[in-house]
Amino acid sequence: MIALICVLAGCNSNDPPPKIVVPGPPLSGSINTLGWTGDGGKRNVFSDYRGKVLVLDFYATWCVPCRVSIPHLVGLQKKYESQGLQVIGLNVGGPEDLPKVPAFAAEFGIPYPLALPDDDLVMFLMADHDAIPQTFVFDRQGKLAERLVGFGPSDAETIDKAVEAALQAPAQ
Repeated sequence: MIALICVLAGCNSNDPPPKIVVPGPPLSGSINTLGWTGDGGKRNVFSDYRGKVLVLDFYATWCVPCRVSIPHLVGLQKKYESQGLQVIGLNVGGPEDLPKVPAFAAEFGIPYPLALPDDDLVMFLMADHDAIPQTFVFDRQGKLAERLVGFGPSDAETIDKAVEAALQAPAQ
């Protein structure tokens, strides 16, 4: 719950969040069992997507930069889905935001799953920075290829390059 409050405060800040790009080695094995719960209560875990390029986008329906980023993520999912891309939207807007998600999905024509992340996943990925949106691009082996905090004019290109590079890499 503390993480959720920090996330909520991050998007409401008057200061723009710093841009963070953190490519790196595979995350520890512990992420493989962390996940999210989608429509109908179906739970997925990170390891379910091994072999795919996975984009995890932490958002809230009321977050202005999140709303700006969504059309780009929708376009990416449509463009690269057949090549193995899967975008997952993870709502961290709090309990009062959850009822607004269906209208939000309809407003933006979101074709990818929207879910509620496990608290442990939020803590694992967002412990060092709590602003939203946060977008994580993982390659087919589960290695973190790119992390962005916030969304600005140059971030769409950064996400595109990370996705395209991850799609080119062979699955192991």
